[in-house]
Amino acid sequence: MTEKEMDRMLRIKTAGTLELLNQSVHYNRYEATPYAAFQELFRHYELTKSDRVVDVGCGKGRLSFYIHYHFQVPSIGIEMSGKLYQDALENLQNYDKNGKKTAGIITFERGLAQEYEIDSRDNVFYFFNPFSVQIFMKVVENILLSVDEYKRSIELILYYPTTAYIQFLESRTTFEFKKEIRVPDLYEQNDNERFMIFHLP
Repeated sequence: MTEKEMDRMLRIKTAGTLELLNQSVHYNRYEATPYAAFQELFRHYELTKSDRVVDVGCGKGRLSFYIHYHFQVPSIGIEMSGKLYQDALENLQNYDKNGKKTAGIITFERGLAQEYEIDSRDNVFYFFNPFSVQIFMKVVENILLSVDEYKRSIELILYYPTTAYIQFLESRTTFEFKKEIRVPDLYEQNDNERFMIFHLP
């Protein structure tokens, strides 16, 4: 099934890329994770209904719709771009026309990732290389402060991980490397086409 066919099945529009206006060096363009990559990730990584996934830099919300459709897992998408945030809300309306009950299960919030107030239920954080390592460091610091307040295990899923993200996690945090998942066919052409999962017990 192609990207557009998958979008059509879910009644959403998430394909393509978008260069944001007034782009800062700290923020990367919008590009959704390929559905083929999600399929490979969730062949090797299990979500449960007690998880709450935070998609940091969620764009148009593809991850939230994918995991709700397949696993009925709650999620929140954080997006700083007003345009992408509106697209995510529009996708949510169209997705709900499928008869899916998403109230309180899929939510989107507009704002900067480093200013997101982490909920005590948040335990899986997804990053598709959305911004510079400086912002990533601040987001991880906020996650660790939340864990100090509400003890729980946390997992970070990095797609297309940068060396800077990995070095920071391995050398300056208590997160432990858990698993690498390579996306078949894509990885052979580009060794960034992989997921790195880090765990905080």
